[in-house]
Amino acid sequence: MERTEAFLRAVGAPHQRLRILHVAGTNGKGSVCATLETLLRARGLRVAKYTSPHLVDLRERFVVDGETVSEEWVADFIARWTPEVERLGATFFEATTAMAFAWFAEREAEVAVVETGLGGRLDSTNVVRPLVAAVTAIGIDHTEYLGETREAIAAEKGGIFKPAVPATIGERDPSIRALLARLATERGASSVTSIWDDAPPRDVVVTGAGTQFAIDADGSERRLRTPLTGAHQASNTTLALFTVRAVDEKHALWGGWEEAQEALSKVRLPGRFHRVGKYVFDVAHNADGAQVLATTLAGLGAPRPVAAVVCVLQDKDWRAMLGALAPAVDHFVLTDAPTAPASRAWSLAEAHAYAVAMGWRVSAERDFEQALRRGEELGATVLVTGSFHTVGDAMARLQVDPLAG
Repeated sequence: MERTEAFLRAVGAPHQRLRILHVAGTNGKGSVCATLETLLRARGLRVAKYTSPHLVDLRERFVVDGETVSEEWVADFIARWTPEVERLGATFFEATTAMAFAWFAEREAEVAVVETGLGGRLDSTNVVRPLVAAVTAIGIDHTEYLGETREAIAAEKGGIFKPAVPATIGERDPSIRALLARLATERGASSVTSIWDDAPPRDVVVTGAGTQFAIDADGSERRLRTPLTGAHQASNTTLALFTVRAVDEKHALWGGWEEAQEALSKVRLPGRFHRVGKYVFDVAHNADGAQVLATTLAGLGAPRPVAAVVCVLQDKDWRAMLGALAPAVDHFVLTDAPTAPASRAWSLAEAHAYAVAMGWRVSAERDFEQALRRGEELGATVLVTGSFHTVGDAMARLQVDPLAG
């Protein structure tokens, strides 16, 4: 935290000039942030959003009013501040976090949606004092940094809760959400809202057009729809709604249920059950995410056969991920994503041998473009998944713009 704070001081403490909604969690952060951004823009506000990682272009991480930062601005920032980054020994994420805040302040963003990069308690983004702190679903991921159990991971994610700041919680498991609520209370949160206790989504219907569901709020039934696909998106959407609603009324961020219902139709999120022709792109990169993806794919009755082009980083539980996907996949095409760091590359031979031993239909194609061609040949539906690298590399080669439409 010290390096981030020192670098931010050097660039003029831009984060202190921003109103911020802070979001942590294992799965669902991207969906919640995209929904928050849309709800806030519906208020007529100039909204910034900082998320990570990117799919194709670094600039996807820095968005104001739906537009990415310019290449020239990024180049100028790097040229000016690299000596200070080197002096402090700041990491890439620490530097880009400061870069995001600097650009948002320069563009006079009226409110910023900020996603943690890793964990929460010690994440670079946790230098902020937000209007509200939200924690989404908790899963097993990044265990080398966050702990081996959901409880330990939840404690790290809950590190974004702060005194006199409202807390909202999207975790469904009763024991984990109780743990998060206790952490928020212990840290002095001004209010604690747990959607599965206070307004649980029900009557969830997933279609090709998105996800419909109902909640009870303010004494009435609210029937809502999001274009984001999957039963889990009912929870993510509800969390986003109650996160905006939790902010003090003096900030005028909540425009009421009718405005929210209309705004939800405009939510977009690249790389999360993102369909383009016969392709489905999904950045699921842990076992929980893979299970949700498989359930959604099967529930929508995607045209069979389904060919899955998959590359998972070595430090993920790729065996559990493949096992979760297997019931919804007719043929795996395992490969290496070109942008995946060599230090984290999985053993393609080991993954292939494992899939063969499990009795799944599988091919191994080390060449990424050949793997995409193989998937195209084998599948009426081609699923591309396993990591942000896998999806981003596929989008780049297939000329799919993550931010289009």
